[in-house]
Amino acid sequence: MTATPRRLTQRDIARMTGVSQATVSLVLNGRSDGDVRIAPETRERVLRAIRDSGYVADPIARRLAARDNRIIGVFTYEPVFPAGNSDFYHPFLVGIEERAEALGSDLLLLTSAPVVDGRRRIFHEGNRLRLADGCVLLGRSLDRDELARLVADGFPFVSVGRRDDAGGPVPYVGADYAGATEALVRRAAALGHTRMAYLGQGEGPESHADRKAGFDRGMAATGATGPHLPVGDPAAVARRLAGERVTAVFAEEHSDGVALAAVAGEDLSIVTLGQPTRHVTDPTGTEFTGFAIPRREMGAQALEVLTALIDGTETELQRLLPCALVEGTTLTERS
Repeated sequence: MTATPRRLTQRDIARMTGVSQATVSLVLNGRSDGDVRIAPETRERVLRAIRDSGYVADPIARRLAARDNRIIGVFTYEPVFPAGNSDFYHPFLVGIEERAEALGSDLLLLTSAPVVDGRRRIFHEGNRLRLADGCVLLGRSLDRDELARLVADGFPFVSVGRRDDAGGPVPYVGADYAGATEALVRRAAALGHTRMAYLGQGEGPESHADRKAGFDRGMAATGATGPHLPVGDPAAVARRLAGERVTAVFAEEHSDGVALAAVAGEDLSIVTLGQPTRHVTDPTGTEFTGFAIPRREMGAQALEVLTALIDGTETELQRLLPCALVEGTTLTERS
């Protein structure tokens, strides 16, 4: 069997031309190194040896040397593949992948991060973040200390989802949950609802806080009144809503709206604020009134912003995309 010829290395070229390997690397990448100047005759000698020997540079090594890997990291604070997430993250990933392909970049899914106190952590011993030119962050709630470190370090990153400042502005592409929720409250008021309730946390992750802020704005603008209820046993929630004469409820989580609909009377209008983030079974196939999150476009635009950040051309660090209202059948006119 004929042995495969050994691939030439930069060290071989350096030995052939009597220069250092660092000089060969600088010639290959067309760069100088600070005050070090490469004499024209030395540069030509190295280039001639490269041509005569048929040396082919390792493209990965060249990209690493130039700090232009065209590799984009994707870090998820929560698992994105299990069925329990009802494929909530899938459209984000589709948008990221499609735009990466269009931009000629590769994706590196950073999965080695250990779970500490129930959460994944970007910064850990042996993390491979720096293999990428920049990183897209996914998750319902992101670690503020890690965001602050990323901002302070100047490492290019973009969050999918609006994030509060963390020692400085956090680049993000998010959804306008507040605007969409306010529009739905106004629609309910126009249909005659004057007693409405918010069902959910309304605080914590920015996505929850934004929904509650939109609900509060809509209530203030329309003069409607009603309670903010925590999630609990659906039957108990339904009894309390009836006791407080609430006719329309806005469920922060789609699954909580589905559970409530199964036990509530037909006179209760139910609005769900986005797609399911956890698995839920609705045997009735009801199309709930609410809004659709532009998940695919959020992923795609996150790649656009990140690429521009890496290139130093991005000026719009924070984007909010509109949510499309879903008419549905669960918000009805109040007689």
